[in-house]
Amino acid sequence: MFIDALYLQSSLPKGDCLRGVLKDDKGLVCRTLERELDQEAQTFTWTGLNDLPYGRYTLELSHAEDEMKLSLVKRI
Repeated sequence: MFIDALYLQSSLPKGDCLRGVLKDDKGLVCRTLERELDQEAQTFTWTGLNDLPYGRYTLELSHAEDEMKLSLVKRI
């Protein structure tokens, strides 16, 4: 669950790129994130999600050929 931000932690090597796509329940892309990691084992916050409507979302995180999908719910 999230309200207005997502808190992400990565254990990818320094210099690698992490890409995130947040889609709504209809599959439409709501937000994208691309971040080059400046240190190993980095924690960061994906802000600016407060104007999204409440509901179900899918977060797709990818790095090179690896991909992970998470189901999320935005609540009050």
